[in-house]
Amino acid sequence: MTDATDTQRDWRDTVFLPKTDFPMKAGLAAKEPAILERWAKISLYSKLREARAGRERFLLHDGPPYANGDIHMGHALNKILKDIVVRSQSLMGKDAPYVPGWDCHGLPIEWKVEEAYRAKKLNKDEVDPVAFRAECRAYAEKWVAVQRGQFERLGILGDWDDPYLTMKFDAEARIAAELLKFAESGQLYRGAKPVMWSPVEKTALAEAEVEYEDITSTQIDVAFEIIEAPNAPELVGAHAVIWTTTPWTIPVNQALAYGEGIEYVVGLLFEGEAGYVTPGQEIPLIRERGLYIVAADLKEKFEERIGRTLHERGRIKGSDLAGAVARHPMHALGGFFAKPRPFLPGDFVTTDAGTGLVHMAPDHGEDDFLLCKAHGIDPVFAVDGAGMYRADWLWLGGQGSVINKKFVSAEGPICSDLRAAGALLAASDDFQHSYPHSWRSKAKIIFRATPQWFIPMDRSANSDLPGAGRSAESGAQGAPSGGNAPTLREIALDSIERTRWVPERSINRIRAMVEGRPDWVISRQRAWGVPIALYVNRATGDYLRDPAVNARILDAFRAGGADAWFQADHQALLGPDYRAEDYEVVTDILDVWFDSGSTHSFVIEARYGEGVRANLYLEGSDQHRGWFQSSLLESSGTRGRAPYDAVLTHGFALDGQGKKMSKSLGNVVDPLKIIGESGADILRLWVAQTDYFDDVRIGKEVLAGTGDAYRKIRNTFRYLLGALDGFGEAEKVAVADMPELERYVLHKLAALDAELRSAAEAFEFNRYARALGDFMNEDLSAFFFDIRKDCLYCDAESDPKRRAYRTVLDVLFHALVRYAAPILAFTAEEVWQSRYPSEDGSVHELEWPVLPEGTSVEHDWTAIRALRQTVTEAIEPYRREKKVRSSLEAEVTVPTLPMPAEELTELFIVAKVESGADVMVTPTDRHKCGRCWRHLPEVTQDGALCDRCEKVVSE
Repeated sequence: MTDATDTQRDWRDTVFLPKTDFPMKAGLAAKEPAILERWAKISLYSKLREARAGRERFLLHDGPPYANGDIHMGHALNKILKDIVVRSQSLMGKDAPYVPGWDCHGLPIEWKVEEAYRAKKLNKDEVDPVAFRAECRAYAEKWVAVQRGQFERLGILGDWDDPYLTMKFDAEARIAAELLKFAESGQLYRGAKPVMWSPVEKTALAEAEVEYEDITSTQIDVAFEIIEAPNAPELVGAHAVIWTTTPWTIPVNQALAYGEGIEYVVGLLFEGEAGYVTPGQEIPLIRERGLYIVAADLKEKFEERIGRTLHERGRIKGSDLAGAVARHPMHALGGFFAKPRPFLPGDFVTTDAGTGLVHMAPDHGEDDFLLCKAHGIDPVFAVDGAGMYRADWLWLGGQGSVINKKFVSAEGPICSDLRAAGALLAASDDFQHSYPHSWRSKAKIIFRATPQWFIPMDRSANSDLPGAGRSAESGAQGAPSGGNAPTLREIALDSIERTRWVPERSINRIRAMVEGRPDWVISRQRAWGVPIALYVNRATGDYLRDPAVNARILDAFRAGGADAWFQADHQALLGPDYRAEDYEVVTDILDVWFDSGSTHSFVIEARYGEGVRANLYLEGSDQHRGWFQSSLLESSGTRGRAPYDAVLTHGFALDGQGKKMSKSLGNVVDPLKIIGESGADILRLWVAQTDYFDDVRIGKEVLAGTGDAYRKIRNTFRYLLGALDGFGEAEKVAVADMPELERYVLHKLAALDAELRSAAEAFEFNRYARALGDFMNEDLSAFFFDIRKDCLYCDAESDPKRRAYRTVLDVLFHALVRYAAPILAFTAEEVWQSRYPSEDGSVHELEWPVLPEGTSVEHDWTAIRALRQTVTEAIEPYRREKKVRSSLEAEVTVPTLPMPAEELTELFIVAKVESGADVMVTPTDRHKCGRCWRHLPEVTQDGALCDRCEKVVSE
């Protein structure tokens, strides 16, 4: 035994402490760029493609961001999530290429170039279109290069040397080819109907280019005098009252709509004005002045707005208004305003708000347009592209913009003129509601009827129906489906049902959008993009559907890009069978969503074969009305199916308080700043830990929590590296020869393995990250490592238990570093290289771990761990009161012994365990071993060695 002098000795030099150069301090911001350089040097992406060649392929098709500015947190969330998906699929042994891409056409980029023109006081319209397009291309190229570097800095592994760009010549040719497929199959028409229009940008907009903001508008109640009423002649002279929040549409009113089943009140307004009857006066019929008609259900709200009482003198049904005619309040101006305004039955008229009577302006509303069109009333195109009434318009021509608040206010010219005409019953600038704005200019948009190109939702493909492939107004609204051939809407809805939606609830959103969406307006009045490369016969209005002509057009695009259309010898493209002077050359630009909706053709099919679909599309929830839908419609119209097997939707990145990030609010969290200060792996872990199927928060507190979680993971790896110092194959122990604790941990690892694989296959990386973190913290650091530190530090190097422990640590290392790699791409590489330094190897070349078998256990470890937790909690008050300094100084009793007391003593890390009536704690009177610090019966005095340590030291 140890003699008295040895009890004073410091035994630390005999303890097998972990050894590693892996630093506790991460320093990610400095280390990660070097790791990126190494990946580039060893051509990691290409090596993976070679290694996985011939394996099952997993294709995540990258939705293209716009190339116009530094990346923001939404970009970071999206790209990191994509990278985690791709890396996890690669880890599972699949060939998972990732081809990044950019949307290079359209308004976002063109608007930026125009801003530069305006700053120089230049007019874009006076510049040669090809020269202007060249500036747009240069602008896009600049930001593609910037964003590429920023995305790579996030650790996104992909084919950065050959990304897809919608402005590449081949891409532009394929986009044009997809358009011509629609044209050749008759799924294209030109017609005048209201579309969302930006007066600031002077172009039509798609729903995906619009965002809604709360505004305060002017609401007005306007009286239209009835001049004919064949079903109720007593109504002649009465006034039908309409309510609207768009006063600027009154100058283009052409009709009034009523609900056939709505009950209307006819009443008098008493104000003592000339011609008004006095209270109590007998009313012979309802021919007296001052009679007004509103829906009975809306009478009280109407009275609140006008500040008067409407005294009921009778009621009518909406059907009584059939055939009635009113006159416009400004009828005295003559011309357009002198024409009678018919009452039309509208099934969209409700009593939810207003007066139950709706004024119809077919230029500026979908319902208005369709109802008026059905009764032979066409738009008049009074509002120009800048949102002003034409200079030759009788009322208010050229006076102001319809989106100008002052122009449409209660004191503006519209209300002032209506008031002077005696038609304005109420006007106030206090109506709050949500209103569409341009995504880019942030200005309010309007609905405006203009000639546009449309893809019909309810016309069959490959049909020769009247109007198919025509530009004449006779085909403007499309035609009903012919025969049994499915329509685009039907194909798209069927494709939705055949697609996997993650989360499952997201199917409801896109289904509802496709069910109710109007025809797809695909034309824009801009300069930068792929032109609608069609020729329209000037005499017939038909667009040319000649495959030979189309082939020549596409050859020109492949050689010179879309610019070829603006520089073309159109007679040469038309060929000898047609005369160029007989055809109008269409110069409208394709909706940028058609561009991005076609990317599957020149990214997935062009690289991997015709008919190949993407396994997954992954974007934010706003893309149900954007890329998800445009891709669905494009592919459904040309291939009869969706271009994807599954769609994953994530939410938006909000600030730490759950508010939308805004420069004006000063709450923008910059991913580039976070990377520069803390490293990309912190952002990557934040993404994985969030419930990204909903909106997610990020701020100082959130990132502080992420940093804590990262440090725990890093320290787990640091411990493993240190504890495995010098470990080799000869030290390994078979599973069957391991203690039950080791087999239990391997059993838990197998359960974790199954959970992580399930989560990865379900794209639920929040569950993945939580399971991985919980295992590292709760099963390893707080349990397994804690229990076995005595074994690791103090047992002999050749001891079977210590060898078994280190064998399990080796298994854990190989599994955990792989599991962490998709999320902590940089840290996993650093960990791997720390143990297995290599000139050209990478952790990301590894595949999913193969775990040891035969890890069954005999005891109920759930109950044992619960008992251990109870014991730990019972000891804690003794620690606080300093009755014991550590659990090693405590003796405990427990009601039952689920395994031998000696094993429980080691599991509970106490001096002694005995059976007793309840869990009880007593400070031990045993002496402390000077080397292992355990309190054991054979230690005769503090500082002396126990039998185990005596033997190890002597050896």
